[in-house]
Amino acid sequence: MTRHRVMAPPLMAAAAAAALVAGLMAAPPDPQAGPKAGKAALPPAVTDTRAKARPAHDGDTDDDDAAIDALKKRHLKVPVQGVTRDDLRDTFRQRRGSDRQHEAIDILAARDTPVLAVEDGTIAKLFLSKPGGITIYQYDPSETYVYYYAHLARYADGLIERGRVERGQVIGYVGTSGNAPPNTPHLHFAIFKLTSQKHWWQGTPIDPYPVLK
Repeated sequence: MTRHRVMAPPLMAAAAAAALVAGLMAAPPDPQAGPKAGKAALPPAVTDTRAKARPAHDGDTDDDDAAIDALKKRHLKVPVQGVTRDDLRDTFRQRRGSDRQHEAIDILAARDTPVLAVEDGTIAKLFLSKPGGITIYQYDPSETYVYYYAHLARYADGLIERGRVERGQVIGYVGTSGNAPPNTPHLHFAIFKLTSQKHWWQGTPIDPYPVLK
Protein backbone atom coordinates (compact mmCIF):
# COMPACT_ATOMS: atom_id res chain seq x y z
CA MET A 1 0.00 0.00 0.00
CA THR A 2 1.36 3.40 -0.95
CA ARG A 3 1.94 5.65 2.02
CA HIS A 4 1.29 9.35 1.64
CA ARG A 5 3.18 11.89 3.67
CA VAL A 6 0.96 14.39 5.45
CA MET A 7 1.72 18.03 4.71
CA ALA A 8 1.26 19.94 7.95
CA PRO A 9 -0.24 23.43 7.56
CA PRO A 10 2.90 25.34 8.68
CA LEU A 11 4.82 23.71 5.80
CA MET A 12 2.19 24.22 3.10
CA ALA A 13 3.11 26.50 0.23
CA ALA A 14 1.65 29.97 0.60
CA ALA A 15 -0.04 29.65 -2.78
CA ALA A 16 -1.88 26.49 -1.72
CA ALA A 17 -3.18 28.05 1.49
CA ALA A 18 -4.26 31.17 -0.38
CA ALA A 19 -6.04 29.05 -2.97
CA LEU A 20 -8.02 27.28 -0.26
CA VAL A 21 -9.27 30.49 1.33
CA ALA A 22 -9.96 32.22 -1.98
CA GLY A 23 -11.71 29.23 -3.48
CA LEU A 24 -13.96 28.61 -0.50
CA MET A 25 -14.81 32.26 0.06
CA ALA A 26 -15.96 32.49 -3.56
CA ALA A 27 -18.31 29.51 -3.16
CA PRO A 28 -21.95 30.44 -2.46
CA PRO A 29 -23.62 29.16 0.69
CA ASP A 30 -25.74 26.07 0.19
CA PRO A 31 -28.57 24.57 2.23
CA GLN A 32 -26.76 21.23 2.44
CA ALA A 33 -23.46 22.56 3.79
CA GLY A 34 -24.16 20.89 7.13
CA PRO A 35 -26.80 20.58 9.85
CA LYS A 36 -28.89 23.67 10.39
CA ALA A 37 -29.68 25.09 13.79
CA GLY A 38 -33.33 25.62 14.65
CA LYS A 39 -35.08 24.14 11.61
CA ALA A 40 -35.42 20.78 9.92
CA ALA A 41 -34.88 22.30 6.44
CA LEU A 42 -33.88 19.30 4.31
CA PRO A 43 -34.90 15.72 5.09
CA PRO A 44 -32.44 13.04 3.96
CA ALA A 45 -34.20 12.21 0.70
CA VAL A 46 -34.21 15.77 -0.67
CA THR A 47 -31.62 16.97 -3.15
CA ASP A 48 -31.68 20.77 -3.30
CA THR A 49 -28.78 22.80 -4.69
CA ARG A 50 -30.37 26.24 -4.42
CA ALA A 51 -28.00 28.75 -2.90
CA LYS A 52 -29.46 30.24 0.27
CA ALA A 53 -27.79 32.69 2.60
CA ARG A 54 -27.31 31.48 6.14
CA PRO A 55 -26.49 33.89 8.97
CA ALA A 56 -23.29 33.57 10.95
CA HIS A 57 -23.58 31.46 14.07
CA ASP A 58 -25.08 33.51 16.88
CA GLY A 59 -25.94 30.80 19.39
CA ASP A 60 -25.76 30.94 23.16
CA THR A 61 -22.10 31.41 24.10
CA ASP A 62 -22.54 29.73 27.48
CA ASP A 63 -24.08 26.68 25.83
CA ASP A 64 -21.24 26.59 23.29
CA ASP A 65 -18.62 26.80 26.03
CA ALA A 66 -20.30 23.99 27.96
CA ALA A 67 -20.32 21.80 24.85
CA ILE A 68 -16.66 22.55 24.16
CA ASP A 69 -15.71 21.71 27.75
CA ALA A 70 -17.67 18.44 27.61
CA LEU A 71 -16.07 17.40 24.33
CA LYS A 72 -12.55 18.34 25.44
CA LYS A 73 -12.85 15.79 28.24
CA ARG A 74 -13.29 13.08 25.62
CA HIS A 75 -9.85 13.77 24.11
CA LEU A 76 -11.11 13.33 20.55
CA LYS A 77 -8.62 12.04 18.02
CA VAL A 78 -7.32 14.41 15.34
CA PRO A 79 -9.29 13.19 12.29
CA VAL A 80 -6.43 13.15 9.76
CA GLN A 81 -3.66 10.58 10.05
CA GLY A 82 -0.24 12.10 10.76
CA VAL A 83 -1.56 15.55 11.68
CA THR A 84 -0.79 16.70 15.22
CA ARG A 85 -2.77 19.04 17.43
CA ASP A 86 -0.07 21.69 16.96
CA ASP A 87 -0.69 21.58 13.21
CA LEU A 88 -4.32 22.68 13.55
CA ARG A 89 -5.47 26.20 12.68
CA ASP A 90 -8.72 27.82 13.83
CA THR A 91 -10.86 28.71 10.80
CA PHE A 92 -14.26 28.45 12.52
CA ARG A 93 -15.06 32.16 12.23
CA GLN A 94 -13.51 32.81 8.83
CA ARG A 95 -15.88 34.45 6.39
CA ARG A 96 -17.36 32.39 3.58
CA GLY A 97 -19.09 34.68 1.14
CA SER A 98 -20.51 37.93 2.45
CA ASP A 99 -22.81 36.79 5.23
CA ARG A 100 -21.76 33.49 6.79
CA GLN A 101 -19.00 31.94 8.83
CA HIS A 102 -17.06 28.79 8.04
CA GLU A 103 -18.23 26.99 11.23
CA ALA A 104 -15.61 24.26 10.77
CA ILE A 105 -11.87 23.77 10.56
CA ASP A 106 -9.90 22.83 7.46
CA ILE A 107 -7.10 20.32 7.93
CA LEU A 108 -4.70 20.35 4.98
CA ALA A 109 -3.06 17.05 4.06
CA ALA A 110 -1.85 15.08 1.06
CA ARG A 111 -4.54 13.61 -1.17
CA ASP A 112 -5.63 10.13 -0.03
CA THR A 113 -4.34 10.61 3.52
CA PRO A 114 -6.56 8.45 5.78
CA VAL A 115 -9.40 10.23 7.60
CA LEU A 116 -10.04 8.83 11.08
CA ALA A 117 -13.11 8.63 13.29
CA VAL A 118 -12.56 11.06 16.17
CA GLU A 119 -14.26 8.71 18.64
CA ASP A 120 -16.51 5.66 18.79
CA GLY A 121 -19.93 6.12 17.25
CA THR A 122 -22.36 5.28 14.48
CA ILE A 123 -22.42 6.39 10.85
CA ALA A 124 -25.56 8.51 10.62
CA LYS A 125 -25.35 9.28 6.91
CA LEU A 126 -23.10 8.85 3.88
CA PHE A 127 -24.02 11.87 1.82
CA LEU A 128 -23.08 13.53 -1.47
CA SER A 129 -23.68 17.29 -1.53
CA LYS A 130 -22.79 20.17 -3.84
CA PRO A 131 -20.58 22.05 -1.32
CA GLY A 132 -19.22 19.17 0.74
CA GLY A 133 -18.82 16.59 -1.99
CA ILE A 134 -18.36 13.12 -0.51
CA THR A 135 -19.25 13.47 3.18
CA ILE A 136 -19.78 11.48 6.37
CA TYR A 137 -22.04 12.33 9.29
CA GLN A 138 -21.10 10.36 12.42
CA TYR A 139 -23.11 10.29 15.64
CA ASP A 140 -21.22 10.30 18.91
CA PRO A 141 -22.04 7.38 21.30
CA SER A 142 -24.88 9.29 22.98
CA GLU A 143 -26.23 10.89 19.77
CA THR A 144 -25.77 14.28 21.39
CA TYR A 145 -23.35 15.44 18.68
CA VAL A 146 -22.71 14.71 15.04
CA TYR A 147 -19.24 14.88 13.48
CA TYR A 148 -19.09 16.01 9.86
CA TYR A 149 -16.24 15.03 7.51
CA ALA A 150 -16.30 16.62 4.03
CA HIS A 151 -14.40 16.97 0.71
CA LEU A 152 -13.40 13.30 0.87
CA ALA A 153 -11.82 11.50 -2.07
CA ARG A 154 -13.73 8.32 -1.22
CA TYR A 155 -15.08 6.26 1.66
CA ALA A 156 -13.16 3.49 3.35
CA ASP A 157 -14.08 0.01 2.14
CA GLY A 158 -16.99 -1.48 4.05
CA LEU A 159 -18.27 1.79 5.54
CA ILE A 160 -22.07 1.69 5.79
CA GLU A 161 -24.86 3.79 7.26
CA ARG A 162 -25.82 2.76 10.81
CA GLY A 163 -22.55 0.86 11.03
CA ARG A 164 -20.47 1.16 14.18
CA VAL A 165 -17.04 2.77 14.00
CA GLU A 166 -14.27 2.96 16.56
CA ARG A 167 -11.99 5.81 17.55
CA GLY A 168 -9.08 6.00 15.10
CA GLN A 169 -10.74 3.77 12.50
CA VAL A 170 -10.13 4.79 8.87
CA ILE A 171 -13.47 5.98 7.48
CA GLY A 172 -12.37 7.83 4.35
CA TYR A 173 -9.56 9.62 2.54
CA VAL A 174 -8.67 13.29 2.11
CA GLY A 175 -9.68 14.76 -1.24
CA THR A 176 -11.12 17.77 -3.03
CA SER A 177 -14.71 16.76 -3.76
CA GLY A 178 -17.49 19.34 -3.63
CA ASN A 179 -16.44 23.00 -3.76
CA ALA A 180 -12.88 22.42 -2.47
CA PRO A 181 -10.13 23.94 -4.65
CA PRO A 182 -8.89 21.07 -6.86
CA ASN A 183 -5.23 21.72 -6.03
CA THR A 184 -5.69 21.96 -2.23
CA PRO A 185 -6.78 18.65 -0.70
CA HIS A 186 -8.02 18.98 2.85
CA LEU A 187 -10.57 17.71 5.34
CA HIS A 188 -13.40 20.04 6.30
CA PHE A 189 -14.30 18.93 9.83
CA ALA A 190 -17.26 20.22 11.83
CA ILE A 191 -19.10 19.39 15.04
CA PHE A 192 -22.81 20.02 15.60
CA LYS A 193 -24.86 19.66 18.77
CA LEU A 194 -28.07 17.92 17.79
CA THR A 195 -31.58 19.02 18.64
CA SER A 196 -33.94 16.80 20.61
CA GLN A 197 -35.10 15.25 17.32
CA LYS A 198 -31.59 13.82 16.74
CA HIS A 199 -31.67 14.57 13.00
CA TRP A 200 -28.21 14.35 11.47
CA TRP A 201 -28.92 17.41 9.32
CA GLN A 202 -30.11 19.67 12.16
CA GLY A 203 -27.91 21.12 14.90
CA THR A 204 -25.89 23.97 16.35
CA PRO A 205 -22.24 24.37 15.22
CA ILE A 206 -19.53 23.94 17.85
CA ASP A 207 -15.98 25.17 17.22
CA PRO A 208 -13.79 22.04 16.74
CA TYR A 209 -10.51 23.88 17.25
CA PRO A 210 -10.55 24.26 21.05
CA VAL A 211 -12.03 20.76 21.31
CA LEU A 212 -9.15 19.15 19.38
CA LYS A 213 -6.37 21.35 20.80
